Amino acid sequence: MRTWLTGARPRTLPAAVVPVAVGTAAGARSGEVVWWLAALCVFVSLALQVGVNFANDYSDGVRGTDEGRTGPVRLVASGMARPAHVRAAAAASFGAAAVGGLAAAAATSWWLLAVGAASIAAGALYTGGPKPYGYMGLGEVFVFVFFGVVATCGSAFVATGSVGAVAAASSVPVGLLSVALLMANNLRDIPGDERSGKRTLAVRIGDAAMRRVFAATFAATAAGLAVVGVLAPWSLASLLGLAAAVGPVRRVIRGAAGRDLVRVLEGTARVQILVGALLAGGLSV
Repeated sequence: MRTWLTGARPRTLPAAVVPVAVGTAAGARSGEVVWWLAALCVFVSLALQVGVNFANDYSDGVRGTDEGRTGPVRLVASGMARPAHVRAAAAASFGAAAVGGLAAAAATSWWLLAVGAASIAAGALYTGGPKPYGYMGLGEVFVFVFFGVVATCGSAFVATGSVGAVAAASSVPVGLLSVALLMANNLRDIPGDERSGKRTLAVRIGDAAMRRVFAATFAATAAGLAVVGVLAPWSLASLLGLAAAVGPVRRVIRGAAGRDLVRVLEGTARVQILVGALLAGGLSV
């Protein structure tokens, strides 16, 4: 059980919960929350995140791109689990998300099936398939779209039946914080990714430029939160959560490398949790 919990990478799960919390809170400003549907959104989002983690573990492991990697252990690369078993765990997670999504579509709108299918495909093809988009430097784009816009606005629609301007605006800073997580991860993995031919955005633009983009992402997040604050003034409290970003940004700008970037990744996850909680709370007022 400990092995599979490790493979599920629980530290990444806030990226799945934050958009649902924010989307539900934003939707509640214009509609009544159906709480069992909101809970279903949490389940689907978590299942998708775990599925992505196992799928990446499998695909990177069989390609050999995780060899000599710095950071959390991967099941296939470390030999802790057989590739076929990790692939089955990914399929089971995506299957659970599909079942939950089917229930949500039946209760709301059948067009959600297309959104769910696209989300599963995006998760599976990040490092899987013949031309994984994560190897072409497009990971940040897809993370912003699916863990920002789709997850936030989709949760608002499912839980409350509407997607208003507040939910749409809130999806931008939510997505940017998920992008910051991926950037911290890819910045740490530049040496190994270069050796294995994995052309992430960090590899394409280089270490120095990626550090500047990482810092700029938090500035863009602050701007996005300010826009949300125009629509919902109490949500401006979420800007306080960005104070926790000072540490990670300072380490990155000063040249943190290797295992020091693991601390940056952990700090970025804390920023996401703090900002997400304050944003959802502010939108609820």
